[in-house]
Amino acid sequence: MEEIANYVPQMYATFWALIPPVVAIVLALITKEVYSSLFLGIVIGGLFWSNFRFEATVNHVFKDGIVRVLTNSYNMGILVFLVILGVMVCMMNKAGGSAAFGRWASAHIKTRIGAQLASVALGVLIFIDDYFNCLTVGSVMRPVTDKHQVSRAKLSYIIDATAAPVCIIAPISSWAAAVAGFVEGEDGFSIFIRAIPYNYYALFTIIFMIVLIVRKIDYGPMRTHEKNALKGDIYTTPDRPYANAENEVVETKGKVIDLVFPMIVLITACVIGMIYSGGFFSGVGFVEAFSGSDASVGLMYGSFFALVITIIYYMFRRVLKFSESMSCIPEGFKAMVPAILILTFAWTLKAMTDSLGAKEFVAELVKSTPDALLSFLPALVFIIACFLAFATGTSWGTFGMLIPIVVNAFEGTNATMMIISISACMAGAVCGDHCSPISDTTIMASAGAQCNHINHVSTQLPYAITVALVSFVTYIIAGFFGNSKGLPGVMKSPVIPLVIGLILLYVVLQVIKTVEKKKDPIDAE
Repeated sequence: MEEIANYVPQMYATFWALIPPVVAIVLALITKEVYSSLFLGIVIGGLFWSNFRFEATVNHVFKDGIVRVLTNSYNMGILVFLVILGVMVCMMNKAGGSAAFGRWASAHIKTRIGAQLASVALGVLIFIDDYFNCLTVGSVMRPVTDKHQVSRAKLSYIIDATAAPVCIIAPISSWAAAVAGFVEGEDGFSIFIRAIPYNYYALFTIIFMIVLIVRKIDYGPMRTHEKNALKGDIYTTPDRPYANAENEVVETKGKVIDLVFPMIVLITACVIGMIYSGGFFSGVGFVEAFSGSDASVGLMYGSFFALVITIIYYMFRRVLKFSESMSCIPEGFKAMVPAILILTFAWTLKAMTDSLGAKEFVAELVKSTPDALLSFLPALVFIIACFLAFATGTSWGTFGMLIPIVVNAFEGTNATMMIISISACMAGAVCGDHCSPISDTTIMASAGAQCNHINHVSTQLPYAITVALVSFVTYIIAGFFGNSKGLPGVMKSPVIPLVIGLILLYVVLQVIKTVEKKKDPIDAE
């Protein structure tokens, strides 16, 4: 046992540690089949770890990989939360709450633009957690966007672009708690607040998405999906992975309150669950409790109590019998099976890269940056975080790898550069998370919109890359301002780089609009 514990693979902390996720991602994009692609990436990781020994590979993949991630308390808490959320969505559908909201939305939302902006608004309002955001916005807005012939790929993009980007700039969120926990030796929550104005990718993504919707700009594969949606095909590809997951809806009894009340209860219960896990009821302050919370525990407890309250509420309202609520449990679980399966494989793939020393390889890469390139460090951190989150499919894991390195590099020397670099790390992690087909948030966005997963990834990629390029240039500008000595305080603020970045984003959108004008315009009404 001691020999196994001390075992270090030959490829540990080398470039080869990043090959398994790269293979999985490339295969997924080429074959359009995510399950086998992820599993092949896992197997390659196991082979690299064991130095191509058959028995050791099998043991590592299953015992150290699949079994370990499924017995991890944090992961299991997230899976329980997803199942409960699936059950609640099923109950809201069966009670008629979703249909009632659809009727209300039909009376008040008259256009495709309105349907998309309403989805954005709901996504911004649900800022507590990205998983919660993805599944809730999808279940609530899907009937509305379907009616206005918005493609499932576009809805997936809206969900994804209002999940992590909103959570990463919201002080009261599970993401704020995670980031604050990674900043050792400093006031993590205070640093998170100060980093918000420098989180250019998140800010630009939200602005970019709204401009795309209002100005009716679509390009890349998304344009094809939107044109087909206007002709009545909201899927484009033959694959409809959730086509049989629709639940029966009681049209007569349900009211909008049957959707709104459970959602309010769920949000409130999840907030209480988060602060409970952080020790709020043991005397810890609210901010400290939230920054020290365990998202898995908080969301699991919160969703459970919300489910119990919702069952009682529906019985009291007489829109759903107890037996009907219980029948939603297996239905809700089945609806979440594709997402759970992909998440399990994605977590296992991360376990393989961890065992190969991926984070140590990246840490050494950042530490070896020459002093002459210090002003470029925020942009470099952004790119490394993008690649790392893309390859591993985890934003939080990227935070854990890079933020401590950034803090050590600038602690006590240049507070401004430390804040900019931490923000660049967060922004890059969200960007890589957006682009990666093995990211849990990307998977949840597909599940929420009930969209083919690879369709979501391929249509979102050009949009994410566009914003990433603008953000990269903005971080170069911010790095020079932050690292320059003798500049007045206003010059070291995030405002000037932010304004320059917004102007650049506007110019890029104008160019895209001009190019797209040469093609057949999409009639958006």
